[in-house]
Amino acid sequence: MSAAGARRWGVVPAGAQLFLAFDWGARRVGVASGNAVTRTASPLTTVAAEGDERWRRLLALIAEWQPHALVVGVPSHPDGAAHEQTARALRFARQLHGRAGLPVVMVDERYSTAEALAAGSRDADAAAACIILEQYLRSLP
Repeated sequence: MSAAGARRWGVVPAGAQLFLAFDWGARRVGVASGNAVTRTASPLTTVAAEGDERWRRLLALIAEWQPHALVVGVPSHPDGAAHEQTARALRFARQLHGRAGLPVVMVDERYSTAEALAAGSRDADAAAACIILEQYLRSLP
């Protein structure tokens, strides 16, 4: 799934400027913020919690940053085929849409963590979320 052909839940408002992106993982969720005007993104944090605590912390970040829309990286095999983590990331995106009440765009996140690690990132999950968001921002008209 390319950024241009990303699936969406909800409609991203025209003129949307502020986005939060999420690199979902079973144990951690990396978070980044970005701006459509400058088309830049910055890593924010990694939420290393599960269950209700994870949601409390993620929703607190959303409340603090007040983004116009959310971006979720969806993993797949190198050939683009779905695997077990693909379904879990899509479930997270649906839940995020339902809990935050904001539009959610899914983009292909293949290799984002590997790219973050290769760049020497101290927080690879947040850096991967940043890479995911930069990919989305580059796809905007």
